[in-house]
Amino acid sequence: MCRYFENDYSSYRLEGGILHVTYHNRIYIDLDAAIRIVDDRIALHEGRALPVLCDVRSVAGINKPARHYLAIEGSTLIRAVAFLVEPAVSEAMSQFYIRTSYPPIPTRSFKKKEEALKFLRPFVEGKDGLK
Repeated sequence: MCRYFENDYSSYRLEGGILHVTYHNRIYIDLDAAIRIVDDRIALHEGRALPVLCDVRSVAGINKPARHYLAIEGSTLIRAVAFLVEPAVSEAMSQFYIRTSYPPIPTRSFKKKEEALKFLRPFVEGKDGLK
C-alpha cells in the first residue's frame, strides 16, 4: 500500500493504520476538487476501510455541492473521520458540515491532534476485531 501521495489540494500519509489527509494552505473546495480528493484518497485505500484524520485548518472555504459530495461519496472506505480544526473558520466549517450533511460514519471535530487520534484508534483495522 502506498504510504504517501499528494495532489493539488491535499497530501495523504498512512501512519499507524490511520490515513492523515492534510489540505494545502488556503484552498477553496468546489465539486471538482472534492471529486479529485475522494478519488485519490480511495485509490490509496486499495480496498481497505480506514479511519481518517482530516486536517482542515488551512481550508479557506467549501461550497454546498462539495460538502454534499464529501459527506456521501467521501465516506467510501472510511471507518471514522476526525477533523483537525482551529478556532473560528475551520471549526465553524466542520461543525456546519457535520450538522447539515449527516455523514454516515462516526465524525467529530478536534482542536488537538492527540485527541483526534485517540478517537480514531479504535477504528484501526485489527483492533477490537475490526477487519
